[in-house]
This record gives sequence, C-alpha cells and structure tokens, in this order.
Amino acid sequence: MPIVRDVRINREIRAKEVRVIDPEGKQLGVLPLGEALRAAANFDLDLVEVSPKSDPPVCRIMDYGKFKYQQSKKAHEAKKKQAIAHIKEVKMRPKTEEHDFQFKVRHIERFLKEGNKTKITVVFRGRELAHPDFGRKMLDRIAEGMKEWGKVEQAPRFEGRNYTMVLAPVQSQKLATHEA
Repeated sequence: MPIVRDVRINREIRAKEVRVIDPEGKQLGVLPLGEALRAAANFDLDLVEVSPKSDPPVCRIMDYGKFKYQQSKKAHEAKKKQAIAHIKEVKMRPKTEEHDFQFKVRHIERFLKEGNKTKITVVFRGRELAHPDFGRKMLDRIAEGMKEWGKVEQAPRFEGRNYTMVLAPVQSQKLATHEA
C-alpha cells in the first residue's frame, strides 16, 4: 500500500524548473530539476517541494526523515495540549426533594469547575407531564445558581418527556483551574 504524503520529494517533483533553497536557508536560485536533484545529492539530503503552488515551485534541500519526525512531534505536542471537554449528564425528576436537588447541584458545580459541559435533564413520568412548569422552574433555579461557574449554552427545551438544558464552563474558571 503506498504511503500518502502531502509533499513531493526528489523524483516525485513534476516541475521542469524549481526555486531551490539550501540547508542553511540561502537561495540557490531557479534551477532545472536535474541540477536541483544533483545539488541535493551533493549535500546527501532530499529535495523537498515546500511550496508547489508558486511559480516556479519552491524546493528546499533537507533531511526528509528528520523533517517528518519533527512534524509528528509538533502534532503530538499540539494534541497533548488540546483541552478535551466531555459532556456530563445529570438527571432529576420534577418532584426531587431539596436535599437530593442540592446534592445534584454540587455535582453540576464540580463538573463545570473541571471544565466539562453539563447537560441537565428533568425527566417527567405519568401525570408529572401535566406540570412542565415545575421542570422549567428547576432548570432556571440551577442556571441562576451556576452563573459563577457556567453559562447557559442551550436554553431549557422541552423534548418529549424531558426538559433539557446545557451549561458550559465559564472561560476564566477554566484558566484558573489549569494554572493551579
């Protein structure tokens, strides 16, 4: 199976003439492809097409293996530093007692402090559907209490038998937890 690359090297370059840059970064000028390949061979390095769209294409004499290794290291570092936010879900019922409600609110607060989005779902069953305003009041109360740690990303919505709302962590809070 052939290896798919985003750059062409050595004999894969199709242009007749190329602008060549040597390993120190000095321009050697516009050279025919054969002469550019010989110059790269004199340095025991590869001729790498770095800007194929320009006229003539720009090629650099470099160690392609080392270049690919550095690119993979940069990609790995970028991936490591990227913050991954998960969506945590907290479910409750419209008739949840005060202690249980406070317990779940503390969970929501912890999730937001950790930098995770939180989906709050109020599940209605049976006759509870006759009073969707109980669920709305509950979600409004949570949103009001969480203003310090999170902001409403998706306003409360009634979908089927559930009232849902999504809270996202406040940016300044995320930065404070990463510095600590």
